[in-house]
Amino acid sequence: MFSLRTSLSTIARRGLVSKQMTRGFGTTLATRVNSLHSLSEDEQMMKDMVARFARETVQPLVSKMDEEELMDPSVIKGLFEAGLMGVETPADFGGAEASFTSAILVIEELAKIDASVSVLCDVHNTLVNTVFRTYGSKEIQEKYLPQLATDKLGCFCLSEAASGSDAFALQTRAVKDGDHYVINGSKMWITNSAEADVFLVFANVDPSKGYKGITCFVVERDMGVVIAKKEKKLGIRASSTCQLSFDDVRVPASNILGEVGKGYKIAIEILNEGRIGIAAQMLGIAQGAVDVAMPYLFQRKQFGSFIGDFQAMQHQYAQIAVDIEAARLLTYNAARLKEEGKPFVKEAAMAKLYASQVAERASSKAVEWMGGVGFTREVPVEKFYRDCKIGAIYEGTSNIQLQTIAKILSKEYRD
Repeated sequence: MFSLRTSLSTIARRGLVSKQMTRGFGTTLATRVNSLHSLSEDEQMMKDMVARFARETVQPLVSKMDEEELMDPSVIKGLFEAGLMGVETPADFGGAEASFTSAILVIEELAKIDASVSVLCDVHNTLVNTVFRTYGSKEIQEKYLPQLATDKLGCFCLSEAASGSDAFALQTRAVKDGDHYVINGSKMWITNSAEADVFLVFANVDPSKGYKGITCFVVERDMGVVIAKKEKKLGIRASSTCQLSFDDVRVPASNILGEVGKGYKIAIEILNEGRIGIAAQMLGIAQGAVDVAMPYLFQRKQFGSFIGDFQAMQHQYAQIAVDIEAARLLTYNAARLKEEGKPFVKEAAMAKLYASQVAERASSKAVEWMGGVGFTREVPVEKFYRDCKIGAIYEGTSNIQLQTIAKILSKEYRD
C-alpha cells in the first residue's frame, strides 16, 4: 500500500527534500524551493536601484518627453551611467553580468514610471545585446558589446511595410560585392532608431531560398542609414519609432551576425525571449497606473465616505490586484524558465498576452477611479492608458501569441 510518509522518507534519504519534511505531513519543502517572488541579493539590489533611478531621473521628465514626443538625451545618458544598458553583458565587456530576471526587473520598474524609457532599455537589452552575445563572433563581440554597454544605443530592424506578423516576407535585399554586402530596402516601426548608432538589419541575400536567405547584419549609422520618417503615435510617444531607408548601404561581410541564411533563426529565438520583456513592460504599466490611482481613492470623499471604501470600488481594485499578481507570476515564471535553459516559448507567449490584457484593464480602471481628474493630463494615468495599447501589437500581436500557445498545446496533446 502506498504510504506518503514512507515515500517522503525515501526521498529525504536521497537528499531531494529536507529531513524536516519527514517529521510530519504538511511541513515545508526544502528551502531551495522558492516562490517566484524570491530574488537573489543582486536582483533585489538591481530592482531597488532602478526604482530609485526611475523616480529621481526619469519621473521629472516624463510629461515633457511625452508632450514633445522626444526622449531626453539625459535619460539615455543616465541609463548608460547606471549600468542599465548592459544588464546581462559580461563584465569583461563593460556590462553588469546580471541575470535575465534582473533585466526583466529593470524593464518592469522603469515602466512603472514611463513605458517609453522602459521599451528603449528593453529592446537594447533583450533583443540587441542578446543577439550579439548569442550569435556574434569573438571579434564582433569585442568591438560592439563594450560600445553597447557604455554609450551606443542599438535597435532591431526586422519589420517592413509588407512583413509585420509575417516577418519572413521581408523584401530588403543584401547583394554580395567582394568583401562587402550592399543593402537596399526599407524598414518600418523600428524602436530606438532615431537615437541609435548600431542597427541589426535583417535582409535576404538569396530570395530564391525564401526565408532561408534571411541574414542578420550589423550596420552602423554612418554607413548610410537614413531615418525616413518618425511616426507620431498614440502612446509611448517619447520612444522613437521610425521608418528607415537603406540605399546602396555597404556593409563588411565580417559584420554578419551568425551565419549567412540563418537570420530567420535569430529572429525567432530572440523574439521569443523579447516577449518576456514586453510582458514585464506591460506589468509595470499596470502597476504604475494602480500606484497612482489608489491613494486618490482614500483622499477623495463622496457622500461622507472615501470612495475607496465603497464596496463596488473595493471589488474593482481587489480584482485588478489579482490580475496584476497573476501577470507578474506568469512573467517571472517565463523568465526563470529561460534562465534555467528549459522550454519557455509557450510561457513567454502566455505572459505577454495576459500582461498586455491586464495593463489595458488596470489603466482603464485607474482612469475611471480618478474620474474627471484621471481624464486630464494633470495626472499620469491617462498616459498609462495610452501607453498600454502597444502591448497587444508589437513583438507579436495578441493573435500571434494565441496561435503560438495553441500550436504548442496541440502538439503536447497529440503526442
